[in-house]
Amino acid sequence: MSSLLSRDAFRETVFSRDKGKCVVCKQPAVDAHHLLERALWSDGGYYLDNGVSVCAEHHLAAEMTTISCDKLRELAGIQTILLPEHLTADQPYDKWGNPILPNGMRMRGELYQEEPCQKMLAAGNVLALFTEYIKYPRTFHLPWSPGRSDDDKVLPNCSQFEGKEVVVTIKMDGENTTMYNNYLHARSLEYHSHPSRSRIKQLHATIAHEIPEGWRICGENLFAKHSIHYSNLDSHFNMFSIWNERNFCLNWEETKEWATLLGLSLVPVLYQGIWDEALIKKLYSPVFDNNQCEGYVIRVADQFHYRRFKECVGKFVRASHVTTNEHWLQSEVVPNLLRK
Repeated sequence: MSSLLSRDAFRETVFSRDKGKCVVCKQPAVDAHHLLERALWSDGGYYLDNGVSVCAEHHLAAEMTTISCDKLRELAGIQTILLPEHLTADQPYDKWGNPILPNGMRMRGELYQEEPCQKMLAAGNVLALFTEYIKYPRTFHLPWSPGRSDDDKVLPNCSQFEGKEVVVTIKMDGENTTMYNNYLHARSLEYHSHPSRSRIKQLHATIAHEIPEGWRICGENLFAKHSIHYSNLDSHFNMFSIWNERNFCLNWEETKEWATLLGLSLVPVLYQGIWDEALIKKLYSPVFDNNQCEGYVIRVADQFHYRRFKECVGKFVRASHVTTNEHWLQSEVVPNLLRK
């Protein structure tokens, strides 16, 4: 990544590279445009490769996303795609961090409901491109989590949890699944039929009418064995969060109430209380010796917005968790067993 610049140095350096001209029309530039919005970055995003010189007309077009980030990079000769650390390199985004799907549709990102984003998207007449469905965010590993791969993201520390009430739940070894009142999907918004998903589709059919418009339930589809074969489950679906129409994750007490209302099992809780790093680290030994869970997840007990997910959730994954070379979707379905 190029060096972080001050605001003034960012403008000067971007203008210098682009010779003071708009990268689109070659007229005199009036501003150094952030390719990805400053609010997406923890440090403000003042990097040379996150900026292009633009005239007033094309600055507005870039803000409205009628000119794509990729096109602006191409026009400026930028070879490196810089992204905030919580966004993924295999996913294209618009200026506001909204993921762009292969068919040209877009998902609602963390800034979607913010007034500046809504104003610009409306002005660009692109709001109709957005699907109502939302991808579950990427969860950062805790600093002491050993089961991470080279491309996994890691929290630098846990200062964001200090002094707060947290809930630590078992990280179940299943398929992340999201349910709305009219649809359900896994990590990808495209949801194809598979024998491991039949039971969850049946469950969704029985509760969909109870889910409020614009809300979604997130949980773990545990019907099929992945790396762990469960033999004593309460249910083949464990709910871990519920989100309202304003994209807020409800607090833990409300989450429990909704689980009861919908007749759903919650992920098992290992600890609930004020953050205690030493205590939480010790949760590993008594739980993992029986080889029945993938790790644990920490979340703040309070409600939080989607854009604050990376500040409010973290995970621990045991070392060498994945024990098979073949992806479970390509393997024979081995059902996990319910408690007798």
